[in-house]
Amino acid sequence: MEFEFSGEIISWRGPAPYLFVPLPADVAADLREVASALTYGWGVIPVAARIGGTDWTTSLFPKDGGYLLGVKVAVQRAEGVGEGDRVQVRLVAGDLGASPA
Repeated sequence: MEFEFSGEIISWRGPAPYLFVPLPADVAADLREVASALTYGWGVIPVAARIGGTDWTTSLFPKDGGYLLGVKVAVQRAEGVGEGDRVQVRLVAGDLGASPA
């Protein structure tokens, strides 16, 4: 499944501060419909993602009925983005061999 959306980078403090892009409600709803086929446990869904020219693999984390896309520090630095910035995201869910390009 492929998605493209924009979102604001937020900070969510668990054991340490991390930056995430919350998925829009419509994208999260589409993913929930097929999550059981994509997840590898705990509702976490593997994805390949792209912001700007930077690709990475990570997982979507379920939170409050939606999903959060973790934005790695390497991506933040490469794209010059941080908390509060609005970014365009391309996402391929479930197939880490796929490219979000």
